[in-house]
Amino acid sequence: MPRLTIGLGVVLIVIGIIAYIATAFASWTALIPAILGVVLLICGVIAVKRPRGGLYAALVIAVLGILGTAMNVAQIGDLLAGDAERPAAVITSVITFVLLIAYVVIGVTSIIRGRRHRAVTA
Repeated sequence: MPRLTIGLGVVLIVIGIIAYIATAFASWTALIPAILGVVLLICGVIAVKRPRGGLYAALVIAVLGILGTAMNVAQIGDLLAGDAERPAAVITSVITFVLLIAYVVIGVTSIIRGRRHRAVTA
């Protein structure tokens, strides 16, 4: 899981930088995925030495990221209809939202599997 967390952090950093460039450096909010990515990258590095703490922190950050992007994700209908005010923000938020949902599902599954394994071997 630490490598997955680090990888997700790097992907989100790249998405944020691309979004910032694509919006012609108009708003720092395009960098929000990159900010999330940096925090997840740090959590992943921490998780290499302290798996529980780093991964639990990364999962909390991911859930907060999901909640934070949900408002823009709700505008996907407007984007598809061509009525979105900020199409780049909606697209970036949808990509971030999907990646974070997948990460949380994988992370929670990993935690459950680990606890079951410890219970069986104990």
